[in-house]
Amino acid sequence: IVAINKMDTTKWSEARYQEIIKETSSFIKKVGYNPKAVAFVPISGFNGDNMLAPSTNCPWYKGWEREIKSGKLTGKTLLEAIDSIEPPKRPNDKPLRLPLQDVYKIGGIGTVPVGRIETGIIKPGMVVTFAPAGVTTEVKSVEMH
Repeated sequence: IVAINKMDTTKWSEARYQEIIKETSSFIKKVGYNPKAVAFVPISGFNGDNMLAPSTNCPWYKGWEREIKSGKLTGKTLLEAIDSIEPPKRPNDKPLRLPLQDVYKIGGIGTVPVGRIETGIIKPGMVVTFAPAGVTTEVKSVEMH
């Protein structure tokens, strides 16, 4: 999503909007993305135009359109563009990968490894092995924050 802000300072100039789309699209293409998959939304963050509701200040603006694998998505506002983003699929079918951020030794509870699950799943009762040490243990409980 490209939100073109401060459109109120250009008096909602369509020519300036198209110029920014042209320049940004060439940059997006240069870095390896498809410009047709990007929504361009003219906004005024200061006034709130085209953020949550369509603005009457740009009658020339017909809305954004972006192409994804499953088809075309359209909308008018920045909120609609944000809502159109599909969350990434979690790779639950892959082996467990949990890079450790920290390890706490808590009296009466035991050793508590802390990290973010990148792939796979973890459940109480599972037997896991920590690399590179090769330490194997059973998961007693899981907390998510």
